[in-house]
Amino acid sequence: MKRILVFITLILCCAGTSPRKITWLALGDSITYLNDHQDETGKRITKGYMTLLTGKFPQVEYINQGHNGWTSVKIAENIGSLGLVKADVYSVFLGTNDWWQGKTIGTLSDYEQNTGTGTIYGSFRIITDKLKNLNKKARIILITPMQRGDFVYINGFRNNAFSSDKLKNGQSLEQVCNAVIEIGKLEKMPVVDLYHESGMTLENMVKFKRLKDPQTGLYKNYTYPEYKDIPFDPEKDEYPYPAEAADMTYDGLHPSDKGYEIITDMLIQKWKGLK
Repeated sequence: MKRILVFITLILCCAGTSPRKITWLALGDSITYLNDHQDETGKRITKGYMTLLTGKFPQVEYINQGHNGWTSVKIAENIGSLGLVKADVYSVFLGTNDWWQGKTIGTLSDYEQNTGTGTIYGSFRIITDKLKNLNKKARIILITPMQRGDFVYINGFRNNAFSSDKLKNGQSLEQVCNAVIEIGKLEKMPVVDLYHESGMTLENMVKFKRLKDPQTGLYKNYTYPEYKDIPFDPEKDEYPYPAEAADMTYDGLHPSDKGYEIITDMLIQKWKGLK
């Protein structure tokens, strides 16, 4: 009988030390979406930030709610039809497409007064309200956009965009990031500040951009900022980012394995209690 009691006690002790399963819903754009769609990257990545984090912390199970090309405004407009579910942790990684599409940033009062999807601030209010309603006890982690170099989509060269050192609709990408940071401070939500603190900069988005020398017509590897003044013709030119050009990104915008590792490590630091 004594041996049986000891055996039961050992089982209970072991069960008590098993980490509790944590459900994580990651809401975002293509940087989140591509975690599970490596085939759409030309196999340039192997693991996104969700796969990397859950590989380090098996008690975490993720739900990928990445939407290719979507803005915070579009997420907010469709918040009721996305199939968002109750989770223990939510991360919100949006804003780079808002900047590129020229969405109005607005002010903190748009967030506070819940003014709707006319601004990025108002859209974030709709998003955070939805997540709070799904689980009032959940942790919500905000992630700012990264800096971005000249982007050329690997599966369609016409889909390209200039780097974040220029304004779009009179607004900078940094202003979008600062809005996310301000919302985090107001709501006391942790913020993963990729724009300012990740070390991913315009200089190391890629190692080079391969373009035709305007004088000779021969292909040449140009680094930032030199490549900004060299034209790219999506109809005639070769893809400007061969595999060996990858650094923090593989295409000027989307993280490489190296970039995803940085995002993962910074997210872990802000995820209180994960360790």
